[in-house]
Amino acid sequence: MDVLALSDAKVGSAGVVERVDLPDEVSHYLAHLGFLPGTSVEILRRAPAGDPRVYRIDGVEVGLRNETAKHIFLRVISDTADNLPTETIEAA
Repeated sequence: MDVLALSDAKVGSAGVVERVDLPDEVSHYLAHLGFLPGTSVEILRRAPAGDPRVYRIDGVEVGLRNETAKHIFLRVISDTADNLPTETIEAA
């Protein structure tokens, strides 16, 4: 199974946190949000410009900037991004 930075995972995919490589105070904050090794994460959506992105962890939606997410490593277990609809929603 592939291990990659959370910031590189595709929207619609899911995986398990392998490790968090950030300073202790940031790691502790993320741990309180649920970003701990062994925890399942789903990549839900991204902002129109791509940053931040929204993740579901322990049933809670959390937004993280790519600058933080690139230091969280994920073992991808489900890549459903290829099965998502490709239609574009136009603003009225």
